[in-house]
This record gives sequence, structure tokens and C-alpha cells, in this order.
Amino acid sequence: MKISDLVINRINRFKSGYIFTYSDFVIPVGKSEALKKTLSRLVTSGKIIRLSKGRYYKPGVSEFGSLRPQEYQVVKDLLESDNKIIGYLTGIYAFNKLGLTTQVSNTIQIGSNFHRKPKRRGKYSIRFILQKNNITRENTYLLQILDSIRFIKKIPDSAISGSCEKLIQQLKKLTEADLVLIVKLALKYNPGTRALAGAIIDKVSDSDITGQLLESLNPVSVFSLSVSEKVLDNKLKWRIE
Repeated sequence: MKISDLVINRINRFKSGYIFTYSDFVIPVGKSEALKKTLSRLVTSGKIIRLSKGRYYKPGVSEFGSLRPQEYQVVKDLLESDNKIIGYLTGIYAFNKLGLTTQVSNTIQIGSNFHRKPKRRGKYSIRFILQKNNITRENTYLLQILDSIRFIKKIPDSAISGSCEKLIQQLKKLTEADLVLIVKLALKYNPGTRALAGAIIDKVSDSDITGQLLESLNPVSVFSLSVSEKVLDNKLKWRIE
């Protein structure tokens, strides 16, 4: 079978939006140039789209045109390596996941335990946010919540009080064990995040579990967030304005 037929048959089995590279194809030794030429012809014909050097995807199609790949597919190699989690999606992705906004962005933000330089893949700008907590499969959702609290002023098309209300509803779904863990994780965030996280957790927890967060704050610090007292009736305790 010709290399072009092998490549096309393989691509036909890929799901729309799946990001693939040269390593997804099993071809005879010495046929890499034939592979590259076939992929180049498929890009020209519109059957596949080149995301960045050596990365392609088969576009899904809707009545509005080609569908963009999911953020995870675009950066999956930056989130997991050798079956180990090395990063997680945050920023606009997390805001959408938590119901805080409906906006989309060509900027993908990744939480990482290491300082990393920004990248660009096609039309996507990839930026990294330093996460001081160890990142695991089990805690990424809690880290996304804390990141949303940290960047609450930057959530598109959302008032801070409204975002707080939605976050309270999300935290009500967590178990008490998860709330205890999110308190522990919050201790490695900046003071403003610790204060707002503490106030929100106080609203949903059946136990007094936020003492460490309150003690970690400078007693003369004040946090200007313009949160309604109807949403956070305990905001004075946490010195939130």
C-alpha cells in the first residue's frame, strides 16, 4: 500500500479535533519525507489543518464552519508526560468549566510547578501560571477553583459578586474532605485569594475549617473586591471590602 493511502486511512480513523503528530503513523523506515509530503497535500486540500510545526488535526464541521479543537488537545503534551500530570488547564478554560463566563479565548493558560516561557501554536497563545502546590489528577479541579478566586477580577463579562455566588454554589457540591483539602491548597496562594477563599468556604462548610487561612493573613490588611454583603455576609471577618 502506498504511504499516502496508509496516512489517509489512519487519519480517517482519528476523531475530529484530535491533534496528531508524525509519531501517530507507523510507516516503513526511510519514508518520513513521503509522510510529510502527504500531510502537506492534505493541508492544502483542507482535509486537515496544520496547528503548528509537526502538529495537525482533522477539523469538525458545523453549520457555522470548521470547529476548533478542544484546548486539551492543543496542549495535551504540556499537561501530561509518561502518564504523569505535569500541568492543568486554567484561566478562561476554568472560568467556563465553573460557569463563570461563556467567553472563549485564543489564549490557553496552564498551571505548572515550573516557570516556563510562553509558547505559540497556530493562532493559540499558551501561557503558564506558576502553581506552588504539587499538581495531581485528584486536585486539579480544586486548583482551578482557587485560580478562579485568585483571578476573579479578570473573569470576562462577570461582576465579582455574581462570580462569588456561582463559586459558592460550586463549592456546595464538594465533600467536606475536599473543602479541608482546598483550605490546605489555598495556603500557598496570595493573601487576597486566601481571604476570599476563606470567606467562601466559611459559607459552605459545616465545620470551622478556615482558621489557618485567617491566621495566615496580616491583621491590618484589607482586600478591595467590591463584593456585596448579600453574597458574603461574613466579608468583614475576612476584611474584604
